[in-house]
Formats: sequence, structure tokens, C-alpha cells
Amino acid sequence: MEFRKLFDHTLLKPEATSEQIRLLCAQAKEYGFASVCVNPDFVPLAAEELKGCDVNVCTVIGFPLGANAPEVKAFEADLAVKQGATEIDMVLNVSKVKEGDYEYVEKEIALVKEACHGRLLKVILETCLLTKDEIVLACQAAERGGADFVKTSTGFSKGGAKAEDVALMRQTVGNRLGVKASGGIHTKAEAMAMVEAGANRIGCSASVAICEEK
Repeated sequence: MEFRKLFDHTLLKPEATSEQIRLLCAQAKEYGFASVCVNPDFVPLAAEELKGCDVNVCTVIGFPLGANAPEVKAFEADLAVKQGATEIDMVLNVSKVKEGDYEYVEKEIALVKEACHGRLLKVILETCLLTKDEIVLACQAAERGGADFVKTSTGFSKGGAKAEDVALMRQTVGNRLGVKASGGIHTKAEAMAMVEAGANRIGCSASVAICEEK
């Protein structure tokens, strides 16, 4: 895969403006990134800015805590797709993982997957809050629920992506699912460490700076 196609060019700050989203989209087109990742209210704008090009519009669901009811996440995903989102990154219910209720987690993911209407679904585990065993079990629940990717982090919790967690996720899902590393990736070396560990998508706001590194 071409290096630049690894990146979900991301802007999820609560103070982001329309002007900044337009710049994000322009950069994504210029560099040929896989997608832009924006908050749900910016999906229509991003879809309009990226019309006619191969950069996907990714948005986040149940973000950043994952504590919404499954039906709310499904509604949010359905609306985002109708407004032009082509990739959905949902936060799973971390509390249910900690309680060991993987049946709930699987059913929640399946409900959101159905609401994606065939679009790509990435499930954010928030690995910094999980044990190694919980990461494995959450990955397995995500796969059973129909996820296309498992993803490390929101970037809004206690920590971001770690290569060791990415490697564990890849080991768990094999080549059946994608693995997205996100949170705290600022340099080309950090990005490559995630790729070497098994990531085939990188979510970060520093995509342009990384691609401009010598």
C-alpha cells in the first residue's frame, strides 16, 4: 500500500471550524490520504468538499466515551451515512468490556454495522483502559459483530496507540480485519512502528507533517 494511503487525516477538536475542515479536505486531496476523519456535524461539509475524489469521509460515533445507548449509536451512524459518510469509527461500550459482557458489545456493534448500510465500520477499543485479555476479547467481539477494523484509541483518553497493543490486535484478528492505530502518532518513525506492528491504517492530525518528513 502507498504510504500516504495509510492515513485518516483527522480533526476532531471541539473548537474546529468550517474553515479548518475545508483545509483538512484540501490537504487530504493534495496528499491522497485514505480519508478525512471529522465530527458528525461536519460530515455534510466534508462530503461536499471531497465530492468526485477518492478520499473517504470518516466520522466518529458514540465519541469519545462510547457510553451512548446502542440505538443512539445506530441512529447516529445511519444519519452520518445518509449525509455522506463512507467510513464509521464507533467507540464500543468500555464499561461493558470491563464487566465482561461481550454479548452486549457484540450486539451493539452488529446494530451499528447494520446502520452503516455496507460502509466500512471501525470499532475503537480504547486500549489504554483495557488489559491485554480484554483487548483480545474485545477484538473477538468486534469481529463477531461484523466490524471491518479494530482501532486502538480515540485520542481523548489516558493514552494513545502502542505498538504492542497493535501487534496483539493484529495477532487476534489475523488478516480478517483491518487494524487502525490512532492517538499520539506525530512522527514518521512512530507511524512506521505501528505499521510494522500490524496496522494498515493510521489516524492522526499530523499526517501532512509526517509525509513531509525527510
